[in-house]
Amino acid sequence: MTLVASSIGRKVAMALSGIFLVLFLTQHFSINLLSVFSKSMFNQVSHFMGNNPVVQFILQPILIFGVLFHFVMGFVLEIKNSKSRKVKYFTYKGRANASWMSRNMIFSGIVILSFLGLHFYDFWVPEMNYKYVEVLPLDQNRYFDELVHKFVSPTRVIIYVISFIFLSLHLFHGFASSFQTVGVNNKYSVYIKKITTTFSIVVPFGFIFIAIFHHLR
Repeated sequence: MTLVASSIGRKVAMALSGIFLVLFLTQHFSINLLSVFSKSMFNQVSHFMGNNPVVQFILQPILIFGVLFHFVMGFVLEIKNSKSRKVKYFTYKGRANASWMSRNMIFSGIVILSFLGLHFYDFWVPEMNYKYVEVLPLDQNRYFDELVHKFVSPTRVIIYVISFIFLSLHLFHGFASSFQTVGVNNKYSVYIKKITTTFSIVVPFGFIFIAIFHHLR
């Protein structure tokens, strides 16, 4: 009983952390989308987010912890599930029992985690270096140019495109499943499925559009 409760607890924690990261993803996408429509507005919002102490010293550490927690918990659950299976997926026709996405969440998660490493290297590390290592003067107008510069390289754009396709696949199964895991399984489940499916397509491919848009410009 304790083992079952522990397993359920881990799945609920995984689901809640996933929903939390979706909220961050929505906010991140909204800000990045501004770069397509208004350079000045993107700079203003980015400057506020990058220099607001609440964002920097409270929300940002929570976000980093949330990312690490979600992926570590995903690996733990995958290991636990692998050990508990008496018969592996491929021996009983996994396709008939679960979708490709649900059977490969750990794989798409690894791709996304690798991409996050690149994303941190591209944006977070230079930001920390700018503010806390070199301690350069505040420049509200630097954010747009820094963003565009990252998408000059076609190789980096291709990496971003592939990563966001995997993010879409990861969300396609994981986002809807998170609500089921936390007990939201009622007459609204159909609408939740439609909303999560739409989100899983629109947001990742919106990021792809932003990357290609700035590359072509």
